[in-house]
Amino acid sequence: MFPEFTLRYARLPDRFFLRFDPVPVKAPRLVAFNRPLAEQLGFDLAAFDEHQAAEWFAGNAVPEGAEPLAQAYAGHQFGHFNPRLGDGRAVLLGEVTDREGRLRDIQLKGAGMTPFSRGADGRAPLGPVLREYLVSEAMHVLGVPTTRALAAVTTGERVFRRVPEPGAVLTRVAASHLRVGTFQYFAARDDLEAVRTLADLAIERHYPALAEREESERYLALVEAVQARQASLVAKWMGLGFIHGVMNTDNCSIAGETIDYGPCAFMEAYDPAMVFSSIDEGGRYAYRNQPWIAQWNLARLAETLIPLIDDDQERAVERATAVIKAFEGQYEAEWLAVMREKLGLVKEEESDRALVDALLEAMQAGRADFTLAFRRLGEALEEDAPALLALFEDDEALKAWLPRWRERLVREDVGMAEIAGRIRAVNPLYIPRNHRVEEALAAAAEGDFAPFETLRQVLADPFAEQPGREDYTRPAPPSEAVFRTFCGT
Repeated sequence: MFPEFTLRYARLPDRFFLRFDPVPVKAPRLVAFNRPLAEQLGFDLAAFDEHQAAEWFAGNAVPEGAEPLAQAYAGHQFGHFNPRLGDGRAVLLGEVTDREGRLRDIQLKGAGMTPFSRGADGRAPLGPVLREYLVSEAMHVLGVPTTRALAAVTTGERVFRRVPEPGAVLTRVAASHLRVGTFQYFAARDDLEAVRTLADLAIERHYPALAEREESERYLALVEAVQARQASLVAKWMGLGFIHGVMNTDNCSIAGETIDYGPCAFMEAYDPAMVFSSIDEGGRYAYRNQPWIAQWNLARLAETLIPLIDDDQERAVERATAVIKAFEGQYEAEWLAVMREKLGLVKEEESDRALVDALLEAMQAGRADFTLAFRRLGEALEEDAPALLALFEDDEALKAWLPRWRERLVREDVGMAEIAGRIRAVNPLYIPRNHRVEEALAAAAEGDFAPFETLRQVLADPFAEQPGREDYTRPAPPSEAVFRTFCGT
């Protein structure tokens, strides 16, 4: 059933990974399988056998051609450097070439204790596995670069975290699992040869045009290319009210994808200081901090490449610093482009930034739901809409803002129907609201996967009205609001 594996990472020198076979589980059961993604990856679905698939996706059987391994990497975790992290509960089976000719990693997450587990059990509870499945697939449909979920399998075993929970394994698909922390692992060991090998691999897989550059320019250009993707990625997060929760350098993908959905969440009432992670007590990864943490992570990447950027260290630092400083302007442009789209704007005017800021200030003052406020702007193009105003506890600032926005829309020189269509096309009606996700996870823990399946179906079509599913658009009632999420590791 599996497509042919291309063992690109497994052919690197041994110090890049530790070979590791997944640890078998007691009673694997396939509870979710992403058939469209499997088709895209080149799986032979005509030969699909649910029992055999459960064995493969649990790690009880290794697919033909795979060479399982745990990747080595380091990372700054909440600002503190750990020189040896690595895949503590994940195993890379190998890479496959999808139907569009792209190389994609296939990884099992929760596959047992590896040499990098640092005393942990290497397992994953069902809740975090299903959370990553739901949220990563929702992000994909919302147009955000992301790792994706191919399958989820229960193990028939219990995992002990805060309380005993059912165990599970997630099959994750990524453009690659190269991280800023992967570069840091070798830089911390003064292994310049390995850093160069990684940089060349990143260029080969993700930025092939850079291979044509002179060596004196290639590695700084790699930093610039990764930075451009991160600026675009985080701007998309911000436009959706998404809070990653753990933007450590080992969770910063060189490919520019969202990776590692631990204590992540979508903001409801707009608050730029919002934090959901139970372990982020200082608010390091709060919503408003995400762009600047991305820049901080990119600076750590640039540090690892200093010896490759220029033989003169002082000049190399100067050149790399100039690139990192440019992030602010890159991000600002990406963010403003996202926000213009959300307001139905195509033309660019200098005053647009102030217009966006004024709306966000009105939303914060009124404690309005971030997702619905943008969605319902399409109903207020020509006159105040009750459904929009009802989202605001205090709507005075919004009422003052709406005429400014309508005046700006006139200069788009298109009809209001077209603008309403623009707004509906980029502002989702359905997101993975925290209370709905938690409801689905709690039911699954008791063996009822119906809420998970329903939520999965709802999130697969986030921009269209879905009659009968209006409850999935609404913020949580105060008694059901979820303000803390957990990583589950």
